[in-house]
Amino acid sequence: MQVAIFGASGGIGAALTTALAARPEVEAIHTGARRPLPGTGKMRPFTFDYADEASVARACDDLAAHGPIDMVLVATGRLTRADGTGPEKSVRAITAAGLAEQFAINAIGPALVMRHAPSLLPRDRRAVFAALSARVGSIGDNRLGGWHGYRAAKAALNMLLRGLAIELARSHPQAIAVGLHPGTVDTGLSAPFHRGVAPESLFTPQRSADALLSVLDGLDPAQSGRVFAWDGAEIPF
Repeated sequence: MQVAIFGASGGIGAALTTALAARPEVEAIHTGARRPLPGTGKMRPFTFDYADEASVARACDDLAAHGPIDMVLVATGRLTRADGTGPEKSVRAITAAGLAEQFAINAIGPALVMRHAPSLLPRDRRAVFAALSARVGSIGDNRLGGWHGYRAAKAALNMLLRGLAIELARSHPQAIAVGLHPGTVDTGLSAPFHRGVAPESLFTPQRSADALLSVLDGLDPAQSGRVFAWDGAEIPF
């Protein structure tokens, strides 16, 4: 079994790498980041940058050369802007640049990986494509408002995953494409927003990664195109 992780240098991506490396059925983990990661043990590093579409295409072409990838995980994401501002507390704080940045990282980047997913995944057995989404990306579950760019970008990601699932069902009948909500994880992404989070609700990256992999283990193709939380509960669109 081969796995590819886009965003393996982040808190959750690194934890997913560790958890998968401990599984005997996993022969190789292709670990993607903007800068090369160590290539030790089962790790096979590659580089990509969402700001450079050609680099994503090259990375996927290189992955395809290794043979079918049984599991592709997109563990990238950003809640604040690169300059540390945001997320927006009201619609008055929305800017074109801010929205563009959120969509570039949280929707367009993963979509560039999705573009190549059909050529990476095996057709003759179970295969998984999963991307980190967020509960706040649920339109039906939005009762608080705010965080407009992040919410909208994650909602767009969920729709892109649904579209991928529909297409994969035609060519890869055993494939599963889903979004995953990791919970509130103690990483740099969420660190500024831990106030008010109960200690038992703040997960370590490893706890979140183990839970997400457990969710993926229990899914079947009939559940493709949906979004699931760390505890297996389905999140509405």
